[in-house]
Amino acid sequence: MILIRNKFALFLFLFLINFTFAQNDAFIQLASRGEVYLKFKPSSQPIPESVLNAISIDHGYHSEWITAYANESGFLKLREYTNDIEILTPPSLIYKPEMKSAEEIKSISDWDFYPTYEAYVDIMYQFAEDHPNMCSVFSIGQTEEGRELLIARISDNAGIDEGEAQFLYTSTMHGDETTGYVLMLHLIDYLLTNYGSNAQVTNIVNNLDIWINPLANPDGTYFGGNSTVYSSRRYNANNVDLNRNYADPDDGPHPDGNAYQAETEAFMAMAEENHFVIAANFHGGAEVFNYPWDTWSQLHADDEWWQFVGREWADTAHVYSPAGYMNDLENGITNGYAWYTTTGSRQDYMNYYHHCREVTLEISSVKLVQESALPDFWDYNYHSFLNYMEQALFGIRGQVTDEQTGDPVQASVVIEGHDELNTWVVSGKDDGWYFRPIFEGEYELTFFAPHYEPKVIAGVEAINYLETALNVALKPTDSDIEENKLENLFVVGPNPVKDKLSLKYNGSVPLNTQIVLINLSGKILWKDHHIWNTNNKEASIPINLRAGEYILNIIGEQSCATFKIIQP
Repeated sequence: MILIRNKFALFLFLFLINFTFAQNDAFIQLASRGEVYLKFKPSSQPIPESVLNAISIDHGYHSEWITAYANESGFLKLREYTNDIEILTPPSLIYKPEMKSAEEIKSISDWDFYPTYEAYVDIMYQFAEDHPNMCSVFSIGQTEEGRELLIARISDNAGIDEGEAQFLYTSTMHGDETTGYVLMLHLIDYLLTNYGSNAQVTNIVNNLDIWINPLANPDGTYFGGNSTVYSSRRYNANNVDLNRNYADPDDGPHPDGNAYQAETEAFMAMAEENHFVIAANFHGGAEVFNYPWDTWSQLHADDEWWQFVGREWADTAHVYSPAGYMNDLENGITNGYAWYTTTGSRQDYMNYYHHCREVTLEISSVKLVQESALPDFWDYNYHSFLNYMEQALFGIRGQVTDEQTGDPVQASVVIEGHDELNTWVVSGKDDGWYFRPIFEGEYELTFFAPHYEPKVIAGVEAINYLETALNVALKPTDSDIEENKLENLFVVGPNPVKDKLSLKYNGSVPLNTQIVLINLSGKILWKDHHIWNTNNKEASIPINLRAGEYILNIIGEQSCATFKIIQP
């Protein structure tokens, strides 16, 4: 028997024992699951960015405790910051649901079950078999362990591009957050079986190109084997958090220090090949509509619209749910950065790099809800599912074409005095259609495209819950370098450019212009206003471009100059 008389020595002895137990529990979880679920007490020092990027915060910041997931390297990095760590039971080990296999699912009368992986695949392809004119099902790629990333594409003419707004729902990129997984299967079934009898569903299916991916991280969800979602985990097969694995608007590529995962690459390729207008990404662990940005404290240019559609989602859910549901943070909605900052999120990637309006939706505070409760969560949310989809039908929309040929033109559509940080939209490269969700008001739109004169249209009115149609024909320039008044007033160089492009103004009168640098796909890379006068006759643009050709537009009140820029 050891007798410890000194109080400080006793405290230190107990602390070391508790810390050792906590450390052992952590490494037991890491050894068996590849990740550890924990909470830690913030120290008096701010949490270093290196620690924040190494772990995955789960429920935001709290003054007392912060819950998080970590892989081995993340856990070791967290220990460098604090030893006040408590190891928690993973959410997917608290309850063991009953599963249904493909053989047990003959006809589905209610979505009160979790399917095995094989049953999930069968259910998805059965949708297409039962509704071949409305639904196609395909894989956009395979996970790190070879499971399929399946998409159901729904419209009134399956698989045919009709110039409609593309809409995307995806769920469960955190593999242990499974409520949205089953609810998205339920939504596919609801759209297909209620088409023609439900007016709202019929209108949505007739006028949208709907893509639904119920399970974005099947390796994480079926970590315990293809026959169960018990023991599911947050990370993918490589112990990587997929919602920290995307290029970040502020921190650039690979903000988590990991290579892009197979799942990430598949979704990035899908986003690159398509033209999604509005999207949502379903999670669990809280109940809140989390809108951009996650990485910046600066509000999104469409913050008013985000709060509007967020309030509609939460308030509608309140009507159809018991008291206390979907009321986290600001009664069910929050700005992402105001909740807690993250880097590499899918939401910010889609908003910034693909001009899409994507939101992160936390729809159940319990991550693995009992299968019998899944129909309840459907009742709470399905009206909001449909209302949010309808938002892709509203706002300013139209087609951009060539004035001479009528051919579609891919152009950037910028709302002057409003858009920033890539919040403008781009018309489709194949059909010229653009879709601009926005809160009601009067706006001035400018249309930019390579080898076309920019076009400004003022006084465009947007009304909530209505469509404002605005088709635009752009006038092509006669050559790569446009012959007009402004062209002779500027010297642009060096060209080919190195690290900086200089502009010199040779005029003698003050001139107010807009300077826009775009790529050959019409995407705006840099934009600024500049007033040229006798004291301010030079400007420079920092250049960090891939090798290729680019277009520089200098736009005055009456004319514009267009220069072709080469990056060697």
